[in-house]
Amino acid sequence: MHNLFVYTFYRFKDLKNLDKTKIVFEKFLNKTKIRGTILIADEGINGSLSGSKKDLDSFVKFIKSHLRIRKLEIKINKVDFIPFHRTKVRLKKEIVTLGQGKINVNKNAGQLIDPKDWNQIILNKDIRLLDVRNDFEIDIGKFQRSERPKTKSFRELPKVLKNLGLRKNEQIAMYCTGGIRCEKASAFLKKRGFKKVMQLNGGVINYLEYVKKNKIMSYWKGECFVFDNRVTVNKNLNIGRY
Repeated sequence: MHNLFVYTFYRFKDLKNLDKTKIVFEKFLNKTKIRGTILIADEGINGSLSGSKKDLDSFVKFIKSHLRIRKLEIKINKVDFIPFHRTKVRLKKEIVTLGQGKINVNKNAGQLIDPKDWNQIILNKDIRLLDVRNDFEIDIGKFQRSERPKTKSFRELPKVLKNLGLRKNEQIAMYCTGGIRCEKASAFLKKRGFKKVMQLNGGVINYLEYVKKNKIMSYWKGECFVFDNRVTVNKNLNIGRY
């Protein structure tokens, strides 16, 4: 098999009729060879799927029409094998668990910084650079000079942010693997009264892609953990050593 891809996507949006959506998605996916996981919650959708481009594109189109959305944040990676064993559509309380009740992510979103401008953020010592991923992910790879909150899971983040001594008027930039955790974390901070919150648009994967394509200086050190059977990807987005 060749021409296989991984599509990782999310969208924060108030959703209703989750049970019906789950059934409709399962029915569609059962007719394809797509493998992977989709999480659906009141706050939106989050998924990582693998298959042929044709199948994945038609499913993305189906998602957009069913949820009545135009935009879906999608990362696309070419792979040599399908890195998932089965297909699951799950209903959850949150598409990414912070355990802080309802947070309106769209209303409180931080400022998105595109990969082309990210190096300037890293080089600006007046900006606090936060990695909102977990310890084991940071051990594998990170951006230069980024601070580590020391979490085992994302839901520990609100508790440990207190230890970083962040001030409400200082500039804070954060990053994560694909963008979803940063969006939730930056909305959490904005809701708490932090004024200048930024995040890397599309996460580390988007940055590595941009750097590779444009052959610019990379401030990423190591590999990047991904949540499928590839385990990690290197700076060229090929399967890593782990």
